[in-house]
Amino acid sequence: MPDLSIRKTAYSVEEIFHEGGPTPSKSLRRAAGIAVITNPFAGRYEPDIQWFMEDLKPLGLQMATRLVEMLGGADQIEGYGKGALVGADGELEHGALWHAPGGYAMRALLDNSNAIVPSTKKVVGVGGRLDVPITHINASYVRGHFDAIEVGLNDAPKAHEMALVLVMSTGARIHNRAGGLDAKDIIGKDGLR
Repeated sequence: MPDLSIRKTAYSVEEIFHEGGPTPSKSLRRAAGIAVITNPFAGRYEPDIQWFMEDLKPLGLQMATRLVEMLGGADQIEGYGKGALVGADGELEHGALWHAPGGYAMRALLDNSNAIVPSTKKVVGVGGRLDVPITHINASYVRGHFDAIEVGLNDAPKAHEMALVLVMSTGARIHNRAGGLDAKDIIGKDGLR
């Protein structure tokens, strides 16, 4: 990957069978991928940073592909999200550079993904954690898919690093009873409903 120094990656899959209620017919699987990279802007203010998004595109596609494989294929994915943990020598805007490369990578692999990819980011110390939001891939207003995955690594990001995150899920929260638009009622024209 051009101009990209990756120290490590970490991937995980969680499978939820129930949340104290009856066991549903289908479990919920959620996956997260984290890539810890050197922040090329750490320790200084740099006015021109947008070029780095191009360098991040291959990483986004690599991570999204791995998550899709871990969850059994693109046809299994119903939710997604992204985030960034920026080390203390960086700034929030450096994490914002992940918006397009991370989001478009997932949308490129997932048919019928009209909804915006929700996102969060923050500047943290080593071992910082992030709750990454999840929404339905085709309609942001599907309440049952409002979820989050907590991510983080005990040794990252170091002050000069960023930890870039993608997450995916295979369905609604187990025992969803919050009402609102249901996935089976998606119209799918505007990414909202």
